[in-house]
Amino acid sequence: MGFLPSGPEVWVILIIILIVFGAGKLPQVGGALGKGIREFRISQKQAMEEDEEDEGEPEEARAAAEKKPAATSTAEAGATKSPASAAKPAEEAKPTEKETA
Repeated sequence: MGFLPSGPEVWVILIIILIVFGAGKLPQVGGALGKGIREFRISQKQAMEEDEEDEGEPEEARAAAEKKPAATSTAEAGATKSPASAAKPAEEAKPTEKETA
């Protein structure tokens, strides 16, 4: 009555898979299948969490958050540079001894 394979049907399916992929590829196929299932579950869980967050948030606040651009000032961008990278252009501008001679 059920549609799930049982007993001999499972063995037939496993033998067909073994013939198609070969014994050497089965661990790779199993690993890829496991990763795919894991990624699907993670993304499904994230989507459920996002839906729960959206339900609690008013529609006007969501619309305002989507329209709000991400702004970064030049001062913030300059602050992230390391001192070594800031000094590098000045060093490149200096002429070498060979160039001055």
